[in-house]
Amino acid sequence: MLASAGARPKDAVDVASVADDVIPGPEGAPAIPVRVYRPTGPGSHGRPIVYLHGGGFVLGDLELYDATARALSAGSGRTLISVGYRLAPEHPFPAAAEDAYAALRWAAEHFGGAPAVAGDSAGGNLAAVCCLMARDRGGPTISRQVLIYPQLDPAQDTPSYRRNATGCFLTAAHLRWFWRQYAPRARDADHPYAAPLRARSHARLPPAYIVTAGCDPLCDEGEAYAWALSEAGVPVTHRRYDGMFHGFLGFADRLPEGAEAREGVCRFLRA
Repeated sequence: MLASAGARPKDAVDVASVADDVIPGPEGAPAIPVRVYRPTGPGSHGRPIVYLHGGGFVLGDLELYDATARALSAGSGRTLISVGYRLAPEHPFPAAAEDAYAALRWAAEHFGGAPAVAGDSAGGNLAAVCCLMARDRGGPTISRQVLIYPQLDPAQDTPSYRRNATGCFLTAAHLRWFWRQYAPRARDADHPYAAPLRARSHARLPPAYIVTAGCDPLCDEGEAYAWALSEAGVPVTHRRYDGMFHGFLGFADRLPEGAEAREGVCRFLRA
């Protein structure tokens, strides 16, 4: 069920071109597969979007999230780089985070301009972490961050975790298992590059667009991150969709709320 949230529908959006490539990984790590989407229209080659897919750090790949990548590239009018980062448990923290940051640096070097970062679920975590890493490591500059029902903290003690523990598509049991695979050591689970909610400072981060779903166990931590960013002086737009479940943007062709949320993301990325 979790995988179906990103599956490509028959009427997936057309873009000008799609190309698979491999890029250098972090030092000592293997190359990273990426898929580059170029939309139609002028001015689409600069200001790329680095997209990190969901799947609890354990599931997901470039093909599964092809429809989402196409829609965001076409809707924003920007080149999008979808990143096939390493997955747990074979590659626990910090492998995925370091792959995401390596892809961000590559995008900045090869496409020019300040990239945006975007991701859903675990990919939302990695997008947030890229912003922390870029701040802490002296770049590259990130123009915007989009966090779609992000998975940000392993504490699992929020009201939305309890309220939606056995909810649609994603349960508290799923999340506990995902975190054990990705950050099995306590010191890793407490690291801000694994759990961005635990960062000591959220200042000097790029403007954020955060989407949460009322029937999602992750709802409250997404809202807590929006609050933390806002308190640190970061411009934040937060959209909560009551009655929606984790992964609902993957049903934009069937759910008006999914279509509305996706258009909001694209509008933010177009600006």
